[in-house]
Amino acid sequence: MHKIWVADDDAAIRTILEESLNTAGFETTIFPDADSLIDNLNTSQPDLVITDIKMPGTHGYDLLKHFNDNYEDIPVIVMTAFTDMQAAIDSYGGGAFEYMPKPFDLNEATDIINRALEGKPKTKGLKGKPSSEIIGNANSMQLVFRAIGKLSNTNATVLIQGESGTGKELIAKSLHKNSPRHDMPFVALNMADIPKELIESELFGHEKGAFTGAVEKRIGRFEQANGGTLFLDEIGDMPLECQTRLLRVLSNKEFYRVGGDKPIKVDVRILAATHQDLHSLVSLAKFREDLFYRLNVIRIEVPKLKERIDDIKLLATAFLKMHSDSLGEELRVLSKEALEVLEKYNWPGNVRQLENICYWLTLMSPTQNIKVEDLPNEIKDFDNLEDDLPTDWEKGFSIWLKNLSNSKDSNLLDIVGPKLDKMLIKTALEKTNGRKNDAAVLLGWGRNTLSKKIKELGL
Repeated sequence: MHKIWVADDDAAIRTILEESLNTAGFETTIFPDADSLIDNLNTSQPDLVITDIKMPGTHGYDLLKHFNDNYEDIPVIVMTAFTDMQAAIDSYGGGAFEYMPKPFDLNEATDIINRALEGKPKTKGLKGKPSSEIIGNANSMQLVFRAIGKLSNTNATVLIQGESGTGKELIAKSLHKNSPRHDMPFVALNMADIPKELIESELFGHEKGAFTGAVEKRIGRFEQANGGTLFLDEIGDMPLECQTRLLRVLSNKEFYRVGGDKPIKVDVRILAATHQDLHSLVSLAKFREDLFYRLNVIRIEVPKLKERIDDIKLLATAFLKMHSDSLGEELRVLSKEALEVLEKYNWPGNVRQLENICYWLTLMSPTQNIKVEDLPNEIKDFDNLEDDLPTDWEKGFSIWLKNLSNSKDSNLLDIVGPKLDKMLIKTALEKTNGRKNDAAVLLGWGRNTLSKKIKELGL
C-alpha cells in the first residue's frame, strides 16, 4: 500500500483528502504544516507528498525544495487556492510533479497521484527568474497557466491558438521569460502586417543589391533572434512559398539571406500563434501539412473573454489602475451595476477591447465611481438588447435545424443532442469554476452521468 503524506493548514481539506485517499486504497498521513511533516522524515518516508503553498512556518515551496534536494525520487504535488500563473510557474519550476488549483476534483486528484506513483518523470527545476504578467482565475485560464508552467524549462515549439485580442503575444512572452532562453532576445513578427513580397526579407534578411531598393545589407528576424525566441504571430497568413523556406530552416537550422550564397546557422526557438483553424487551412491546401505538424508540437488554447466572465472584474480593476497611473488620473472604480453590464457583454474584441474601454473610462468617466450611464454606447446598447436575445437565439436555432433536416434523412437527435450537451456542460463547468459536483447539480444530472458524458464527448 502506497504511503501518502499531506501537509495543509486547512483542517477541512486534510479531512477530505484523508477520507478520499484512504477509500482509494492509500495509506494517508496528514500534517497541519510543513515543519511537522519534515520532522517525521527522521522515522519514516512517504511514497508521495501533497502540500499546500501558504502555511504557517515553512512555506510549501520550501518543502518542495527540501524534497528535491534530499529526496528527489519522492514526487511532490502542489495544491493552492492562489491560482495565478506565477503559482503554476513556481510549482513546476521548483520540480513539482503536478500543480492542482483549489478547488480540485477528487477523482482527478487520484488520477494524478496514480500517475506520479507509476514513476512518471518530474518537472526539473527552472533556472533563472520566473515572471508573470497574465491575469486570470477562471478555470479555462488555469489550463493555460499549467501549460506555461510545464513548458517553463523547455525549448519546445508551441502553437498558441485563440481569437484576436485574447493575449496570445503575452503568453508567448511569458513562455520566453520563463524558459532557459530568458536572457536572450525575444523577437516578434506579425505575418498579417507585412506585404507578401517583403516577408522573406523580414524573416531572413537580404544582401546589398539583392533587389531594387536593397541599398545595404539587412539582418533578418531569424538572425536577430539567434539564441532566443522568434514569435510568429498570425502564422496562418504566411504565403505558401515562405512556409517552404520556414520549414527548411526549422529542419536544418540554417538559411540563406535573400540574394546570399552562404548558409547562416541559427539556434532559435519558434513560438507561433493564429486565430485561424490551421487544420482547415491544410485541408484547403492553404497551409503546408508538414509545417503544421512541425509547429503543432504543443498547442495552447487561449479562451475568449466571454468564456472567462469571472475574470472581467479582476482584469478591469487592473486595467483601470494601470491607466490611472500612466495618465495621472484619479483611480476609477466600477459600480456593481456597471460591472454586471460588462459581464453580460459579448466582447468580440476580447481582453484587448476591455483594456481599451478601461482606458476610455479613465479619461471620460465624470466621477471616480463608474456608473452604467458612463459606459460606452456599444456596451449600453448591447445591454438594452438583452430581452431580444432569446428570441433571436431561438430563431437562429430554428433556421439551423431546418437546414440540417434538409440534408439528413434520419438520426437528427443523434447530431443535435451531443452539440447541446457540449454547450450545457461547458456552461455549467464555467459557472462552477470546474467543480463537477456543482456542475452536475446545476444541470440536474448525477455526478456519474456528467463524468460519462464528458468522456463520451471528448471534453
